[in-house]
Amino acid sequence: MATKKKTKLENDHSVKSLKEAIAQFDREIFVIRNELAWNRKLEKPHRLREKRKEKARALTMLTMKERSQAKVKEA
Repeated sequence: MATKKKTKLENDHSVKSLKEAIAQFDREIFVIRNELAWNRKLEKPHRLREKRKEKARALTMLTMKERSQAKVKEA
C-alpha cells in the first residue's frame, strides 16, 4: 500500500506563518502556470496539483485557527 506524503505544514504554525506559506504557494503556482503558458509543457506537471493541494491545506488550517481564536475571544 502506498504511503501518503506528509505536508510540510504542521498544526503548530501561527496565523502569520500560515499566511506567509499561502503567499509562497501562490508565488509557486504562478511560476508553474507561467512556465506552462510559455513552454506549453511542464517537466513535472504533478507539481501544480501538489502546490494547489498544499495551499488548500494551509487555508484550511488558517481557517481553523482563526475560528478557534474567535471562539476564545467570545468566551
